[in-house]
Amino acid sequence: MFRALAINFLALLLPVIFSCEKAPDATIPDSPREEQTDNVPMPEKIKITISGKTLPVIIEDNKATKALVAALREAPIIYEAEDYGGFEKVGAPGRSLPTSNSQITTQAGDVILYGGNQIVLFYGSNSWSYTRIGKIEYGTKEELESFLKAGQGKITVTLSL
Repeated sequence: MFRALAINFLALLLPVIFSCEKAPDATIPDSPREEQTDNVPMPEKIKITISGKTLPVIIEDNKATKALVAALREAPIIYEAEDYGGFEKVGAPGRSLPTSNSQITTQAGDVILYGGNQIVLFYGSNSWSYTRIGKIEYGTKEELESFLKAGQGKITVTLSL
């Protein structure tokens, strides 16, 4: 009787398994599709964590942040960032985000998307064509520089909801 049940079970299960097989030309995107992010409710803030300390980031409402929030709903994004130019930490979060670049003069605390695949955390100022992601809420400029380990080399950055 057990053998008959097992054979019947396999007869029912095999068509389901083979019908779920991925089509040969299907691809899995490395970032959420735009259609999936347009209707995602946007939080006002995300979190940035460095060396065990977390600060809020007030985010912009644009395609880049919608895609970022959609990715953060799946899992936190962890990446390494390094000092560059004496005014920023820059790193690649391992995915591309949609850009809507415009000429911006950054300020300390700005979180910026550069080139669609680099996130820049400013502790100084620079003018360039960027996509604004948000602004880190912090106390004094010295506290922000301490949080970002300004001028101290690589840091591990965690972005989360």
